[in-house]
Amino acid sequence: MKTFVILSDTHRNTAPYQKLATVFAESDYIIHLGDMMSDAKELVQAYPEKTYVVAGNNDFFGGESEFVIEAEQRRIFLCHGHRYGVKRGTERLAEAAKERLCDIALYGHTHEPDVHEESGVLLINPGCMTRYSARQTYCYLVIVGKKAVATIVDV
Repeated sequence: MKTFVILSDTHRNTAPYQKLATVFAESDYIIHLGDMMSDAKELVQAYPEKTYVVAGNNDFFGGESEFVIEAEQRRIFLCHGHRYGVKRGTERLAEAAKERLCDIALYGHTHEPDVHEESGVLLINPGCMTRYSARQTYCYLVIVGKKAVATIVDV
């Protein structure tokens, strides 16, 4: 079993991190999907071996824009989503994941939490933690073998 805490679009609002301290410590992976990747600095310092950070459309100072990781029997595509037009639909994202032989894709950018399957790919958007959003969310993902359960959690 592997557990993930997935964040995106924090936009300089790291105050919720205090509430998530136990979840961060107990998870196997911490994923920040960009906007602002600098917000993940303290997570990378505290948990360098399990934190992955991708650059979003508001991250102007380098960083990887995509990763593929493997956990249990799943391949997971990580990106911010803006390069795949996710505000207009997730078809291109699902295809990009399949091209990389991934059956799960994590993305942000829309600020809207979403979990659905498309073309055989489980697509997960944790929502956002910007202070300007009416709803601040993250995703807690559990993978056991080929089974994956994603839960959107309000901070």
